[in-house]
Amino acid sequence: MDEAVIIVPIVVLGLPWLIFHYITKWKTAATLTSDDETMLEEMYQIARRLDERMDTVERLVAADNPEFQPRRIANDREIDDEPLRAAERLLAKGRKAK
Repeated sequence: MDEAVIIVPIVVLGLPWLIFHYITKWKTAATLTSDDETMLEEMYQIARRLDERMDTVERLVAADNPEFQPRRIANDREIDDEPLRAAERLLAKGRKAK
């Protein structure tokens, strides 16, 4: 009888509380904070600028040295820039969602 007095409140109150507690934790942990979004935006801008600088450096070196083979040829530039375009689309979706 004493065991039932302890087990019933644990099952009826404790278990649901524990489940809802962790569901709430999982939901809050899955979202990005505004600081995270700001950091991602800055990282994207830096990556885009570095990509543009790399293109410029390759063009300058190719102009000075005819034997230089740029790592990104004009045809491959579309393929090379695809990750940046994908990041741009994700950022645009994030801005629309706000």
